[in-house]
Amino acid sequence: MARRQTLVQLSDELLAAIDQQAARTGRSRSEIIRTAVERHLRQILQADIDRAIVEGYTRFPQKEDAWAEAAARESIAEEPW
Repeated sequence: MARRQTLVQLSDELLAAIDQQAARTGRSRSEIIRTAVERHLRQILQADIDRAIVEGYTRFPQKEDAWAEAAARESIAEEPW
């Protein structure tokens, strides 16, 4: 995957924390920052998906289904929690 260099301004405290993490893990600043941004963007995407699911069920609520509810309860009861 092609990469592009970009300039990001960080506080001294944040940069020190990144450097400390880099030294502790043997990873580069770039890798730590890239991983953090990727994780953050995945979380935003997942939150958007969750909101869409909730919105869908709010607009079109699931109908009562006694058989499905009984099966779900039975499945949960079988779990070894």
